[in-house]
Amino acid sequence: MSVNPFHTPFMLGFDELENMFLNIAKGSESFPPYNIEQTGPNTLRISLAVAGYCESDLDVSYEENQLIIRGKQETAKNRNYIYRGIAGRSFIKSFVLAEGLKIREAFLENGLLNIDLLRPIREKKAQKIAIKTKQENSCLISMQEEDMNG
Repeated sequence: MSVNPFHTPFMLGFDELENMFLNIAKGSESFPPYNIEQTGPNTLRISLAVAGYCESDLDVSYEENQLIIRGKQETAKNRNYIYRGIAGRSFIKSFVLAEGLKIREAFLENGLLNIDLLRPIREKKAQKIAIKTKQENSCLISMQEEDMNG
């Protein structure tokens, strides 16, 4: 029996996060195999092995902080296979991207679908917030009243 940590009274309002995890679980099958490599100090590359798929068989989209790659491959009906070890199949693979990560490009090369990502350098921002007094200072008023009465 699996326990869903989101179904507890202590985790209210996390339905979007729960849906994101469910979508990741659906897209976490092992096909197609993939690599994630750091190509520079602020760049990443996701490479999926999609030999046999052409550009029109693949779709790359970005939806609600998720990079979603879909592949659809039709099997040729006019072929008579003696042995078939290469399956033509559809897939959906999704990756949750951190806030600010940008997709630079996607390209197909030597049977690999490569998706380059850029992590922008974030400036550290600090902001001083001024504190305003909405009422007269009560300490100052009470001291003036003592002087008058006193």
